[in-house]
Amino acid sequence: MSSAPPPPPRPALRRSLGVVDGVAIAASSTAATTSIAIGMGTIATIVGLQAPALLLLAFLPVLGIATAYARLNRSEPNCGNGYVWVSRSLGPWPGFLTGWVTLVGSVIFCAYTSAIMGSVVLLFANKAGLTSLAGIALDPTSTGVSTAVGLVILLALTALAVTGMRAATRFQFVLLVFEYAVLLGFCGWALVTGDHAFSLSWFNPFEISSGTSFAQGMVLAVFFFWGWDAAFSATEETKRPGDAARGGLIALFAMLGLFLFASVAFQREMSLAELVRNGPQALPYLGAKLAAEPWATLPLVALMFSAVASVQATLIPTARGLLAMGRDRTMGPLWTRIHPRYGTPAVGTAVVMTVAAVIALLAFAIPKLSDLLLAAVNAIGLIVALYYGLTALACAVRFRSARHDGPREALLAVGVPAVAGLVLLGLGGYLGYSYLTMSDHFELSPDNGWFMFSLPAVIVLAGLGMAAVAKYVRRSPYFTTGHGTDADALTLPMDRTAV
Repeated sequence: MSSAPPPPPRPALRRSLGVVDGVAIAASSTAATTSIAIGMGTIATIVGLQAPALLLLAFLPVLGIATAYARLNRSEPNCGNGYVWVSRSLGPWPGFLTGWVTLVGSVIFCAYTSAIMGSVVLLFANKAGLTSLAGIALDPTSTGVSTAVGLVILLALTALAVTGMRAATRFQFVLLVFEYAVLLGFCGWALVTGDHAFSLSWFNPFEISSGTSFAQGMVLAVFFFWGWDAAFSATEETKRPGDAARGGLIALFAMLGLFLFASVAFQREMSLAELVRNGPQALPYLGAKLAAEPWATLPLVALMFSAVASVQATLIPTARGLLAMGRDRTMGPLWTRIHPRYGTPAVGTAVVMTVAAVIALLAFAIPKLSDLLLAAVNAIGLIVALYYGLTALACAVRFRSARHDGPREALLAVGVPAVAGLVLLGLGGYLGYSYLTMSDHFELSPDNGWFMFSLPAVIVLAGLGMAAVAKYVRRSPYFTTGHGTDADALTLPMDRTAV
């Protein structure tokens, strides 16, 4: 009687990345230039000139989340990160929900950032004198036209992400160096020559008018930092698992300095009315105000590079998160297919791009680009607060025995993650409640509370539905054991092209 055939090997990723690659992925995914460009005007409409205060305050819980990620990654390196870690500590349902909202938020980000890329291309076309094509107005403020152009760029970025992590990170280094040089140059000039006097009141959060404005501003400020955790999604492709944590933390501190520097520089050069009026076009407006052509176009080029790099850096961890879920059969086997040549989840990456494209097309219902961006940023901000908070609490629960190892270990392993997680979950809950009570009808507008609450609510409810499918239809062992994929059991081939 013949023995049963051995189980098929689990799909493997190539170990080819180091700390610098992790910094590039985290910095690109954080998209500092894009966050500054679309965020400074947006946050000003909510909290006035208190953006520096909120960015500094938001960094504190985000840093607590980062310490939780680093400790969990050291204990269990896995490209599924929060999805795996939360399931082990808090249970498979919150674990699956963590993975789900992370992935959906990333797909939505790719969808609306494609509109930003298209808008920048249209601005370039307008500068060159091209304002219409085949009877279609090339309006950079139009969601429809901007998205159509951006989807072409999204297709090219997907192809690059499929060819391998090394090629992607090398491309991102070039983009990062240029965009940060431009951003630092223009913000530095604004800081020196701005007409508006620097005020310490900009760092006073108590000058914010209401609790709802504070909560919404904090969630938006957390969104500024979102993306540093992308380095942890490539932990199975780093030469040493600790490199992912170091890369993410280095990028996080660099982003704090950049955001504070830019927020003060913007407010030195622009009044509150100018910031609110220009909204997501604040960075190109700053360039036009400080320099003549062709130099005034440089911030626009930097914004384009940042949007391109951030979309590419988001495609990479999203496909790898789905790979982790596919390995556990909480998602279908399609997500586990590894390209035989490039060693990447190529099929999953292509499907993510396709879903992002569909969502981008659905966004045509919000015709004004600035309204679309505000709605998307608010929705993503709430679900980011949810999955960061759950992951931090998972860290506190898993390492709760560290409270017996002395005050320092108790603080770093339990206290800091627990406080950070509860702060973010509390902010998200308060903001959700505020949205529900601020309107009495539903309308597709970022001023409508029911609409703003419905976006993250639909994402969470869909996640619970998908979890039920995984448990009762796919009968995933994830819901029996509560454990995610065992990354240490994988045989990961080295990339011969690594340097």
